Amino acid sequence: MKNKVELRYSQAFKLQVVQELESGVFDCPRAASQHYGIKGATTVRDWLRRFGKDHLVRKLVRVEAVGEADRVAKLHRRVEELERALGQSAAERLLAEQYLKLACGRLGEEVEAFKKKSDGRR
Repeated sequence: MKNKVELRYSQAFKLQVVQELESGVFDCPRAASQHYGIKGATTVRDWLRRFGKDHLVRKLVRVEAVGEADRVAKLHRRVEELERALGQSAAERLLAEQYLKLACGRLGEEVEAFKKKSDGRR
């Protein structure tokens, strides 16, 4: 196992980054993270929230047309239904293949040879 380095930032450093964001040195938490080499994607945003500076974190507001949320939810449910049906179909196909192998084994015939002979009788 490789030696991992775990970074711990001091309270003073965290406050400095938050104050720099508040004073406009950085325009967003990502810019501060990149400047100081802070690797966590949400680390600086977490500091802002912890120090009561939520107003510096951009908020995501989603504007939807009437009924759009319902339509999206229905589409998600439909995708789930189709995924279940596909899984069921795949399971049934695998089962049919195993039955065919078993039947061919009992007949003493190769599966491919049986398929070629019965191809015209479908």
